Amino acid sequence: MTEQEIRAVIEQVLRQLGQNSPAPPAPAVSGDPLPDISAVDLRRQYLVEHAHDQAAFLAMKERTPARIGTGHAGARYRTETMLRFQADHAAAQDAVFSDVPETFLQDMHLPVFQTSCENREEFLTRPDKGRVFPPETLAKIAASVPKGTQVVLYLADGLSSSAVTANAANILPVIHDGLAAAGLRVNDPFFVRFGRVATEDQIGAATDADIVCVLLGERPGLVTAESMSAYIAYRPTVGMAESRRTVLANIHRGGTPAVEAGAHIVDLILLMMEKKASGTDLPV
Repeated sequence: MTEQEIRAVIEQVLRQLGQNSPAPPAPAVSGDPLPDISAVDLRRQYLVEHAHDQAAFLAMKERTPARIGTGHAGARYRTETMLRFQADHAAAQDAVFSDVPETFLQDMHLPVFQTSCENREEFLTRPDKGRVFPPETLAKIAASVPKGTQVVLYLADGLSSSAVTANAANILPVIHDGLAAAGLRVNDPFFVRFGRVATEDQIGAATDADIVCVLLGERPGLVTAESMSAYIAYRPTVGMAESRRTVLANIHRGGTPAVEAGAHIVDLILLMMEKKASGTDLPV
């Protein structure tokens, strides 16, 4: 057979195979969306089969976010448990590596100042740069705070952008309006990008404020990626001991709600103004 005849035979066989092959199955389409596994309240989820005392175990789970009562499949985690672990881990990574959206900051009318870090990678690898500002930036912060301001209030992303977006809108007005109602002079809040706790030391020195309060995103974990803390200091100075800070932690919907935390922060600041102290120096 010639080459052309061989080619013709092959083409005929391929055509016959195409005609006789069954059509590929249509993709399955479901009208129900996949459930959001991260929306499940772990304190109320119990996956152990044939439990001896499920009620007692559920009562225990109500008091802790720990992953207990997850059951098992042979020697392994159940699929649902493993997927939830991966979802929470992904949320924690997103909180650390993501920036607070510009649209959020604009909607909150927050001026933005950046520390000496040029990007998030540098912020994560050079904590020292996240504690200080370039001189020109610090001068702009000082200029934005009116003379005679007693309390400087601001946000910083810290290690969780999710904490800022989840809590800022509820906590800032409570603190700002509460302090103003008490007769204290407080600035219009601003936002510090790539900021760590000790930024309040430089800001305190530059503004000569009596008290500086920074609301900062905390390092996320598997319980929540939205936890915020307030670090408050009376007359902070650069290089001061950490014991001079008063801290209110675990501000999130599963801990201390933002509105409640804001009211407590107002009371703390009023006490600091009265006692002229903070941290371990503050009488309790």
